[in-house]
Amino acid sequence: MEIPEWAQHYFSKGLLLNPGPLDPTSSWAALRIQKIPEYPQKDQDLLLSVQGIPGNFQDFNWYLGEETNGGTMLFTYFPDLQRPQRDGSAMGQHDIVGFPNGSMMLHRVQPTDSGTYQVAVNINPAWIMRAKTEVQVAEEHKELPIIHLPVSAGIMAAIIIGSLSAGSLFICCIAHLLLTGGWRGQSHSPCPSSSRSQRTTPTRCGAGKGGWGKGGS
Repeated sequence: MEIPEWAQHYFSKGLLLNPGPLDPTSSWAALRIQKIPEYPQKDQDLLLSVQGIPGNFQDFNWYLGEETNGGTMLFTYFPDLQRPQRDGSAMGQHDIVGFPNGSMMLHRVQPTDSGTYQVAVNINPAWIMRAKTEVQVAEEHKELPIIHLPVSAGIMAAIIIGSLSAGSLFICCIAHLLLTGGWRGQSHSPCPSSSRSQRTTPTRCGAGKGGWGKGGS
């Protein structure tokens, strides 16, 4: 199966095989696994790059699960054989390819591929190096979380200030209409007259256009 171009970059740079200090008394000390990408999404290819393997090892086994036994074995890899990869009972529908340096690639990973992946490298019958990593495949493609609190706070403040401004403007308009209407009502009201003047003489407020001048005597 063809290796993606981005994975070939890591092969060419020698990142998949990075020998480190070896300590026979601690089989977990030098071996480590790098996930590429670190947070795989559904249908992406995931490379589990094993780093710290010495150049002279016999074979290695990959497992899926907390236990390392025949029931959890994905495959065994014998680098000196023409067909080096031998699938185990846990391979199932997984699309996995092993590499001579101990690494492996999962093609088009699914959420069901999530779990604990372990590798055991047999240096010799008395020395086995081990490493494990947790893989979590996201159901959908998601961007890394981004905090929007400052922007949301600014938008909320703008909404509140805008609402207050609109309310103040509305109140000012109502007050202006009330004051204007009251002033106009006062300016057109009839002239005040006392009860005595109403009994003796007619008022001049209605005079105009020849009102009482015609029949007055």
